[in-house]
Amino acid sequence: MAGKLKIGVCGANGRVGRLLVDLIASHDACELSAVLVRSRLDIQVPENCSVSNDASQFLRSCDVVIDFSLPDSTDYLLDVLHDLPRPLVCGTTGLSKATMQKLSNLAKKTPVLYARNMSKGIAILDKLVAMVAKSMGDSDIEITEYHHHLKKDAPSGTALHLAESAAKARNLDLDKVRVSGRDGECGTRKKDEIGVMALRGGDIVGRHNVGFYALGEFIELTHNATSRLTFAKGALEAALWLHTKPNALYGIKDLLDF
Repeated sequence: MAGKLKIGVCGANGRVGRLLVDLIASHDACELSAVLVRSRLDIQVPENCSVSNDASQFLRSCDVVIDFSLPDSTDYLLDVLHDLPRPLVCGTTGLSKATMQKLSNLAKKTPVLYARNMSKGIAILDKLVAMVAKSMGDSDIEITEYHHHLKKDAPSGTALHLAESAAKARNLDLDKVRVSGRDGECGTRKKDEIGVMALRGGDIVGRHNVGFYALGEFIELTHNATSRLTFAKGALEAALWLHTKPNALYGIKDLLDF
C-alpha cells in the first residue's frame, strides 16, 4: 500500500459514505486509512483502516478527509481540523453560516473543497443557470427540487446554490428575494422573486428543475441524479485532485476548470 494517498471518511455509515468506502477500497491510487464514527460502524472496512470516534486520532491517520456527515459532525470536525489541518472535501448540506465561516477560515491553512452537490452535471447546470438568469433578465425564476422522504433539510443545498447563482447573475441578495412557500392570499408575484420549492417522496435520489418564465416563452433546465454513486465518484475525484493544491476554498467548478 506504500505510496497510496491515505483518505479518511467522516460519515461512512451514510448513503454516500458507504459508497465512498467501497470506491476508495477498490481504487489503485488511494486507500481507506481512517473512518470517523459517532458510536459504531455499521459496515465492513479493510483491516488496516483506523475506526475511531476521536477526530484527532482520525486526522493523524489520513492525508485527505472526505466528509459526508451531518452539520453538527462537520462542525466538530472543523474545530479539530483547525489544529490538525488536512485537505478537506466536504459535501455535508444544511451547514449554518457559522460553520461555513469555519470552512472559509480552514481554507487559509489547508486546501478545502466544499460542494453541496458533487455531480459534474450540477456544476454544468449551475453555469447555465447564471447565464440564462442574466440573459433573460425579465423572466420569473422558479426552482423546484425533489428528494427522497428521508432527507432532513429543505430546500436542498443544491437548490439554494442554484438560487444563489441566479441571484448573483442579477445582482440580487438571495436572502431578500427568496420565497420557499406560498399559501392563501399571498399577493401577486414580485418582480425579483426567486421561488425555491421542496418536494419529498419515495426514494428519489435528486431532481432539480430551474425554470425561467417570460411572457410568451419559458426555458426549463433539469438535472436528474439516478444514483448516489455519482456523488461518491465526484467526491473521490475531488480528493485526488485537491491534496496537491494551494490553500484556498474550492468548488466543483475549480475541479472541472471552468
